[in-house]
Order: sequence, then structure tokens, then C-alpha cells
Amino acid sequence: MSEKVALITGASSGFGLLTTVEMAAAGYRVVATMRNLDRRQKLDDALASRNVQDRVTLLQLDITQTATIPAVIDKIVADYGHIDVLLNNAGFAMAGFLEDITLDELRKQFETNFFGHIAVTKTVLPVMRRQRSGHIIMVTSIGGRAAAPVIGSYAASKFALEGWSEALRLEMQAVGIQVVLVEPGAYATDIWDRNAQLGEFAMDPNSPNAARGRRFSEHIKKSVHRADARDVARLILRIAEDPHPRLRYVAGTDAKVQLVLKNLLPWRSYEKMITKIMKIDRID
Repeated sequence: MSEKVALITGASSGFGLLTTVEMAAAGYRVVATMRNLDRRQKLDDALASRNVQDRVTLLQLDITQTATIPAVIDKIVADYGHIDVLLNNAGFAMAGFLEDITLDELRKQFETNFFGHIAVTKTVLPVMRRQRSGHIIMVTSIGGRAAAPVIGSYAASKFALEGWSEALRLEMQAVGIQVVLVEPGAYATDIWDRNAQLGEFAMDPNSPNAARGRRFSEHIKKSVHRADARDVARLILRIAEDPHPRLRYVAGTDAKVQLVLKNLLPWRSYEKMITKIMKIDRID
């Protein structure tokens, strides 16, 4: 087989951008997709800094526009003959107390973080089935195993993706397709900045959660340490190179500590600790 081909969604920033660079530098032919190609400059600059721009093809893809996905996959197969790695990375975080999040906002969160990934995966699966090989890597979150307040919509979409992917892994083992979950903690990406969206009523002064919301926001800005996102990109590359990867990879000290605490502490102790740390343990 010729050079390995990787398809990456959400490549304009964050883990998608960094993994595009790492995989191209490792010799992959990378098809990097993004919703808006006008946002390609940051990726172009990163590729040029490693002199690997000739190993990357950029395509426009909005994973919520599911009718457009087959044409993109068909083009990749026509151009390169195969797809060895699919990195489902595109996503955003909807912030707001669940009491204040509308059903339409929750649906929007799921359209990208859950249904969009499923649509891409289901379109790639026949290609990998014909090959009897391939890695499907889902970037979820520690929030998909331990939900946090105020980003419950995001956590719900990641919990759903975790469950779907776990079942898919069991179904695809006999076919030779590896399904893997990468669960990062807090890293320095755009997910909590430019790619974060506030619910319409999240900062409404009339919300019963207004004061707690302000305290939570201040805590996140001041107290949450964000690690180097390149570590996750390098982890994804190692997974892609591993013929027999594990189902789950927890990334980041904060994520590992949170998971241990959730699994070991009695729930009442855990929830008391989390709500106090997040500054939502009292009503003003």
C-alpha cells in the first residue's frame, strides 16, 4: 500500500490543527477539513513552519451538513485510494446551566459533537471495511466520563459519543477496524475560548443562576491550568501507529485525577467537592 492517508475534521485550530502537523511530519498524507476555509491561515503557517505543507490537502467540510459528506469521502478515495485514519475532532462547547439551556441549543450541540461525527464515521466505514483495516479515533473529553456543571450540554454530547463508539469498537473488531476514544482534560485550545458558545440565557441577569454563573466563569478564567495541546496531538499519532490500540486514552493530569476521584469517592463527597471547587455550591 502507498502512503497512509488520514482524514481530520476540525483542522482549523486546536487538536485538529496540531495533529494535522504531527501526522504530516510523520509521513502521512493528511486530508485536513474545516467548516470555513477562510480560517486556514493558522494551519498554513503551522505547516510551513515544519515544511510539510506539501503533505496536506485542505477540503471544506461542515460535518453538520450531512448530505455533503459522501462527496468529500468519494474525492479522497478517488484521489488516494484508501483512508487509514479518521480523526473525528470537530466540535464546540455550549456553556450555561442546564436549567437555562434551550432544547434548540442542546440539539445544536448534539448535531456537531455527536451526529456529525457519526455521519462522517458511517460514510468512512465502508471504505475501511473493504480494506479490512483502519483507525477511527474520536476526540471526546474527560467530560464524557465525568460531567462538569455549566457545560452539561457538552458533557451530554460526549457521553453519547463515548457510548456509541464503545459499541462500534465491539462490532468492528472482527473487521479489523480499530475504534479509539481520546479523552483530554483542560488543554490550551480554542474549545473554551473562540469555539465556546454561551446559551442565550446563560448570562441573563434574570436567570436564577446568574450569580453562580459569574462565579463559575471567574473561577475558570483564573484557576484552570491548560496544558500543552501538542501532547494530545502526539498521543493521537502514537495511537494511529499502534496496530492494537486500547479503547480509551485519558490525556492530562487533571483528567486522570478527576476520574480517579469520581471512581473512588462516595458520590456525596465527590459532588460536594466539585460544586465547591466550581463555586456553585451556594445560592446568593
